[in-house]
Amino acid sequence: MTTVTREHCNIDVIVKTLKGLENTVVSYISELDESATIEPKPKGFMGIVLVRNCKNKYELAEKIKASIPEAEKVLVVEACIKAEPEVIAKKAAEIAKGKIGPNETFAVRTVRRGSHNYTSIDVNVIVGDYVRKATNASVNLSYPDKVVAVEIFQDEATISIYPGAEEYKKMKPGKRPVIDILSKMSIVQMPYLGPLDAAKTMGVRIGREVQTFEVRELVISPIGLVDACQLKTFLEGVFEGIESRYRIQIKSYARKVRKVPVYVQDLYQLVRSRFNEPIIVFEPEGDYIAHKRKELKEMLFNRKIKRINILVGSREGIPSGLYRFADLVLDICPGVTISTDYAAASAIMAILTVIGDSEV
Repeated sequence: MTTVTREHCNIDVIVKTLKGLENTVVSYISELDESATIEPKPKGFMGIVLVRNCKNKYELAEKIKASIPEAEKVLVVEACIKAEPEVIAKKAAEIAKGKIGPNETFAVRTVRRGSHNYTSIDVNVIVGDYVRKATNASVNLSYPDKVVAVEIFQDEATISIYPGAEEYKKMKPGKRPVIDILSKMSIVQMPYLGPLDAAKTMGVRIGREVQTFEVRELVISPIGLVDACQLKTFLEGVFEGIESRYRIQIKSYARKVRKVPVYVQDLYQLVRSRFNEPIIVFEPEGDYIAHKRKELKEMLFNRKIKRINILVGSREGIPSGLYRFADLVLDICPGVTISTDYAAASAIMAILTVIGDSEV
């Protein structure tokens, strides 16, 4: 195994890995093909390993995928040319004729490294046009059947084509956003009262949980007379948790993020005032949630229902007298008591998992 840089562009396989793992990947690849020339961090580009002069690039690529988990992506290079958009486009069209059918869809993904007088989008556009004309295939940027991958390393460019199924996406056919369902959920949380440090910590965790899911609202519902200082400290934690998670979300999401509003109401009075709305209690005495899949789906997908109240206990559970006023009393994990700081999140995730499991 050698690790030299060659003058000619004769790359067989490109392996992408996490930064800092390049040499580890090199050592494993060398065990799979001792004749290969392997170059980590070519031209100083981190997270890249180039393989040249391998015995069979297709077989080696499959072996890397099967045996080296440090390899994030493995690309078999079909052509290695000058990094000029039109040169890349013509070669990509030539290669695509035998790999992309007229009834398939495709997308072009370009990663550009180095300084150029064009952008990655410029390359995507011209390559896409050439490939479309050459194959009569249509473009699908979201869920293509095939992906034309262009990797640019300063003055060199490679072309690879791989199945679109190899792309991992947060959203794909069969998955749908749950934000509309979450926007119906009113989390009714009994406060965690007691030592001030514990109350604050629990408040922060619960605040982060509800903001993570962007539920309709959080209602803190004590029962009767409570210690004002303990309740105040708990609420301070809730607002701190909501704010900290919200700041992360507005930086991470392309969409508009909704900050969860917080209210306080005595638990019994809340149940009285919302008697005409769906109420779900989460307690170990309830039915196993999976057995109530149909009822949950009918409730959550009913457009006439604008708010669903989900009651979650704290150090003390939801009073059993309220069970009679609930539409459903559910148990998430029979035989296991969920701690207060995980209760709301566990309830939300259990609901979302169950209603997505099958059709009504």
